Amino acid sequence: MQQHILRVVANGPGNYAKALKISRVGQSLSREMTSLQRMLQLRTMQQRVQSNQPAFRSTAERNALYNCPILGWQFPKPNQKQETREMEAATPARWVPQAEGPEIAFFDTETTVPSRKGESYSLLEFGAILVCPKRLVEVFSYSTLIKPADLDAISVASVRCNGITRESVGSAPTFADVADTVYAILHGRVWAGHNIVRFDCPRIKEAFSEIGRTSPEPKGLIDTLPLLTQRFGRRAGDMKMASLATYFGLGRQSHRSLDDVRMNLEVVKNCATVLFLEASLPDVLSVATPLDELPITRTNTNIASPSNETSLLVAHIEEMKLDSSNARTAQSYTIIPIDEGSSGFSGYLEPDEVLTHHIKVSPLPFGQFAKTAVFHKDVPLHLCCTSMKICFGVSTKFLDSAGRPKLNIVVEVPEKLCKVLEQCDEMALKMSMESGSISQWRPLVKKDGYVNQPTVRLHIPTVANGDRAIYSTEIYQRELSGNVQKLVFTKVDASELDSLFIPGHTLDAFFNLDAYDYQQNAGIRLVAKRLVLHSK
Repeated sequence: MQQHILRVVANGPGNYAKALKISRVGQSLSREMTSLQRMLQLRTMQQRVQSNQPAFRSTAERNALYNCPILGWQFPKPNQKQETREMEAATPARWVPQAEGPEIAFFDTETTVPSRKGESYSLLEFGAILVCPKRLVEVFSYSTLIKPADLDAISVASVRCNGITRESVGSAPTFADVADTVYAILHGRVWAGHNIVRFDCPRIKEAFSEIGRTSPEPKGLIDTLPLLTQRFGRRAGDMKMASLATYFGLGRQSHRSLDDVRMNLEVVKNCATVLFLEASLPDVLSVATPLDELPITRTNTNIASPSNETSLLVAHIEEMKLDSSNARTAQSYTIIPIDEGSSGFSGYLEPDEVLTHHIKVSPLPFGQFAKTAVFHKDVPLHLCCTSMKICFGVSTKFLDSAGRPKLNIVVEVPEKLCKVLEQCDEMALKMSMESGSISQWRPLVKKDGYVNQPTVRLHIPTVANGDRAIYSTEIYQRELSGNVQKLVFTKVDASELDSLFIPGHTLDAFFNLDAYDYQQNAGIRLVAKRLVLHSK
């Protein structure tokens, strides 16, 4: 209501009666007059703040506005969101919470960009929000431009980075003017932000040191850059805030302190939600995010073309070297003999049993992912193939969102199976294009690569089992005598698994086809449900 009253009053004194009507019913005319006068004072105060002037010219002016009976709720209570200019208008004595509070302080700084080696940074803007740690709700916000000691430090590169010009900060307060507020917001709280350990924290310490004051100290630090990189994986490429914002559809990063801080909180919420859902249904949701398996050292998700196969081979060799250099641990699995006939898997078709004209794909709603299911005669298509030759074993460089190894092997594809898979791939690609997807398609079958035969990648997913992870793929071993034994693992050990999947050996594979359209990449991946290793 107060915003509407301000608009009415701003349109001229002729609208005074209308303003009175929408004010509190039953108040006296004199009280209304006083309240409207204070609203005009508020408008004047806001205009001052917008032009980087002090909000109040005197203590009496400030107290008169605070005592306004109608505007008592103009300044939000601690559990309400607050806009930048409202917080700049509030004085620290009344509106900045006490130091050492329970809230998490998400903060960000904008600085000059040093143009030569040895030149220091200068603060241009500070923004922070206080967040309830139990509800992740913003309860307080503050933002202010800061006038640096040397305006010439604001270079063209600096303006290009954050848009803050010399004119913008020419009449802004110095850091000494706002140091009390910054200290009260930060000191004794948990600090949170993106890349704050390496950048923002040192800038805060330097700023306080320059004015000869003790820097605020955190009681804990949450740097979301390394945290999300470790827990969420490099799904968003370089994991910078701009990349994460694009990944979650949060819009462009403005590179202004308060906007970036709020975006940071939304990114954390989104990442936590995805991890929670994936942990709840690992067999379902994890297969919809195949890009989690990109090496964590990569920062782009471009699909390799045939011309890049040599580099892929080098990467595979390096991965194999890394795995072979790991010290072998004691065997973490047991061997259980089973009947020879029990190694089959009902519902899985061999390539000869598949009629390609009965293959179809159908789109299914699947949250933020455009999933496509592959069917054969109106039944989900599950395939099996015997005596597939292993080309590459397991690597330890692929991690899922929880930091667990996401494992896969590369095997040669017999001609009949190759035709079936290519048919599935072609139909899924057509469906993807018809649906309007602009994602880049990743072919299921790789040809003309580092081996002479077509190859596919079989994925061995892991699932949480209490406080540890186990393989969701059943793994068996067929002895030369024909006896089949089940390998029961007690833990996930990539190097141990690599010792089982020896290049040149063969295996029988039972696998599902999972289509995905994720982070502008689409395709089909094969998820192994049962693998039977052949002994030589």
